[in-house]
Amino acid sequence: MIFNIDARGHDLFPTVYALWKVPHLLPAFTLKGGEVSRYVIGGADLMFPGISIPPEGFPSFEAGQPWAVKVPGNPAPIAVGITTMSSTEALKAGLRGKALRIVHYYRDMLWDSADGRYVPNDGFFEDIVVEDPNFVSTSQSPDSTEETTEATEATHDSEDAAVGTSDTADPGIQCEATEEITNGVNELKLPEDKSTEQAPDEKEHQNLTTEEIDSLLDKCLLQALYTSIKEKELPMPGSTLWSNHILPCRPPGVTLDIKKSSHKKLSKWLQSKSSSGLISAKEDKYKKEVILLGINRKHPDYVAFKPEKRVQEPVEHEKAVAESSVTKQLEVAEIYKPSSHVKPIFVAVKADMEKYYSASEASDIVFRYVEKENLVKPTDKAKVILDVTLCDALYKGAIKKGTAYPTEIHKKDLGSTFLKRMQVHHIVIRGTQEVIRKGAIKTIQIMTERRQGNKKMTRLSGLECFLMDPDSLASELQKKFACSTTTAELPGKKGQYEVLVQGGVIDDLAKHLVDHYGVPKRYIEVYDKTKR
Repeated sequence: MIFNIDARGHDLFPTVYALWKVPHLLPAFTLKGGEVSRYVIGGADLMFPGISIPPEGFPSFEAGQPWAVKVPGNPAPIAVGITTMSSTEALKAGLRGKALRIVHYYRDMLWDSADGRYVPNDGFFEDIVVEDPNFVSTSQSPDSTEETTEATEATHDSEDAAVGTSDTADPGIQCEATEEITNGVNELKLPEDKSTEQAPDEKEHQNLTTEEIDSLLDKCLLQALYTSIKEKELPMPGSTLWSNHILPCRPPGVTLDIKKSSHKKLSKWLQSKSSSGLISAKEDKYKKEVILLGINRKHPDYVAFKPEKRVQEPVEHEKAVAESSVTKQLEVAEIYKPSSHVKPIFVAVKADMEKYYSASEASDIVFRYVEKENLVKPTDKAKVILDVTLCDALYKGAIKKGTAYPTEIHKKDLGSTFLKRMQVHHIVIRGTQEVIRKGAIKTIQIMTERRQGNKKMTRLSGLECFLMDPDSLASELQKKFACSTTTAELPGKKGQYEVLVQGGVIDDLAKHLVDHYGVPKRYIEVYDKTKR
C-alpha cells in the first residue's frame, strides 16, 4: 500500500493499489487522452504537453512533490510520480518539458510483486486495460456491459499481441472472465470527489449565455493588459497568457471556459482580438500555438476600459506557504545571454542583445529567424536548412578543421544546439534578494565522514549559491540538532564557507534545507563516506 524509493523510508508514496482505495490521497494530473496512458504505463515520464489543463488553470505545486496520474473520465489513478519543477517554473517554461518523474505505474514490477493480494474487489482490476479511459468507470450502465465486454476483449487481444503474451484460454471462458471483471469494476465504490461540487457562485455563472461569456473574456483580457502583462514579457505564448494572466482576472467563483464561448478555441479568440487591432498575435507554425507579440494601448477598447482594483485573498496553499519561514520564497532558474556567436540571429529578428532569456524564450528567437528566412525544408518539414548566418551561429569554431559543415538540422535539435552557443547564467531569488551569476547552477554538497574515535562529522558547503548565510545556518542547526557546529572558509576558495555539524545528520539536514529553505532536491548532493 505504501512504498519508498530511497531505501531509507523518508519519501513515502501510496501505490496504485492504495490510490484505488483512496483516489484523492494525492493530487492528480489528468491526461489529455487515453492514448497518452500507454506511454505512462510503459515506464515513460509524463511531459507537460500530455496533461489536460483545467479551465481554472494549474493548481500551485512545488518541485519534488508526489502526484498521481489519471485518464479522463476515470477516477482511478494509473501512476505515481514526483514533480520535476514548481508550477511557477513550469509556467515560465511555457508548460513544456517533464512534469512528473514516474516512480510507479499500473502493471509494473511493484504492482506484480503484490501477487493480487491487495487488489480491490478480489482482483477484479487485475486485467484492466488502462488505454481505454472509459473502461474503469463507476457510472457504467448495465445496458453497456455487453459493449464494454466486446471492447475489452478487443483491447486485450491487441495488448497481448503488443506484449507478446501467449494466452490460449478458451474464448467462452475468457468472455465470462471479462464480464466478471466488468461487473467487479461496476461494484467499485470510490469516494466522491468533493472538488467537483460547484459552489453557489459557480452554479450561478454556469448559466451564462455565449454572449455573456464572450464579454467576460474580453473584460478579463483588458484587465490583464492593464494590470499584469509587461512589455518585456513579450512575445508571450497563448497558454502562458491564458493561465498566468487571463484566468487570475476572472471574477471570484467563476469558471472561465473558452469552449463555451463563440470562439470555442483560445487561438481563434486571440486571432479575433488581433484582427480588431487590440493586440498583435501570430500563430507559431512549429509549435502550433498563437503567440502574443504586442499590445495596442491606443485602441479605443483599451482607452475606454477602467481596470478593477482587487485585493486577492490568498488561497489556503498560499497561506500555508506564507506562514512557513523563508521556505518557498526561493526561485532558481537557468537563463541565457546572447554571445557573439548568435548575435547575427538576434540582430536579424530585432531581439534585445542585453536581455537574459529563458530556455524557451531563446529557442523562440532561433525559430523566429527560421520563419523569417523561410528555412524549413520543403521536402521534409521536420528539418531546417542552414543558411550561412545560421550555420555560423550554430557551428563556427565548433567544427574540426577539414570537417564539412552540416547543411541542415532537425527541428528537435535546433533549440538545444542554439542554447549551447549562448552564455549560461543562473538567477537566484529569495524574498527581495535577486542575484544573477555566470555559469550553471551549482549544487549544495552534504558529506558525512568519520573522525578520530569513530565519531561522525557532517560537512555542508555551497550555501552561498542559494543566498544562505553559513553563520546563521550554523546557529540554527546547533539548536535543531542539539550539537556543536562551526563554520570554516573552504581552502583556496575565498568567500566560500562550509558548515561543520557534529554527528551523522546527513538525511535530516537535507530534509531541513528542502522544507525550511525551499532548496529543490535536485540541487542537493549527498555523500555518506561512513558506509562501506
